[in-house]
Amino acid sequence: MNIVTDIFLPFALAFIMFALGLGLTGVDFLRVIKQPKDFFVGAISQVLLLPIIAFVLVKLWPISPELAIGVMIIAAAPGGVTSNILTSFARGDVALSISLTAIISLLSVITVPFIVVSSLNLLGLENISKDISLLSMALKMFLIVTVPVILGMLFRKFASNAAIKFESIAKKISAVLFIIVLLGAILAERANVVAYFAQAGLITLVLNVVMMFVAFYVAQLLGTGLAQKKCIAIECGLQNGTLAIFVATSLFGGGMYVIPAATYSLIMFATSLIFVYLVRKIV
Repeated sequence: MNIVTDIFLPFALAFIMFALGLGLTGVDFLRVIKQPKDFFVGAISQVLLLPIIAFVLVKLWPISPELAIGVMIIAAAPGGVTSNILTSFARGDVALSISLTAIISLLSVITVPFIVVSSLNLLGLENISKDISLLSMALKMFLIVTVPVILGMLFRKFASNAAIKFESIAKKISAVLFIIVLLGAILAERANVVAYFAQAGLITLVLNVVMMFVAFYVAQLLGTGLAQKKCIAIECGLQNGTLAIFVATSLFGGGMYVIPAATYSLIMFATSLIFVYLVRKIV
């Protein structure tokens, strides 16, 4: 048994999702009904446009099939939990950000397996997709993603004061766990890490930057407000790197498959901070 991939990685992801649940209430889900246009613009941008743009890039870019699949995995991942904080810094719609992160994270139990398997088939890798069980993958993600979020919400509902006090601590622990997972993924491939980063770094940078601008202008085209445009762009730029690393490791055993998630995770914070700096000037 590999303690890191079999025990620590699922635990880290489950705790991060539990921390997300601590900050959620029923209002965050009802907001979809009250603010449907903004939510659906954000959801469609992240769940549909991001994987489509990623697929176009991997078809045009001269990279190995393993790295191409890794790019599709990070594109399929839901938004990262830090998107809410950066949306606040950007003076964006934080409430919308929380709703998008929460609901798309829960939907990822369905969307991530579908996007990954569809990508394998479209990339001509049907021999790999035959060995992947959609049901098994969805069940595994349900246990590690959905259940912890629900537990966090239940804790928040029935022990509100304790949950609110623990939430800030949980977010700090989540950040540390994410860093450990990211470093672990990089160190596991330390012999080839420079070569892999050279191959995957630029395509993940292009994907990240292009998607943030596409999301911003799609939101503008469809008539959302400025605060909502900032939120949607950040949601589409910050992905859940821990989830992507978990999927790449559990399905493909790690290796080259996790490198795009690692490069994207390193890049996205730098580009998002630059984006926040630029859009803060727009009132």
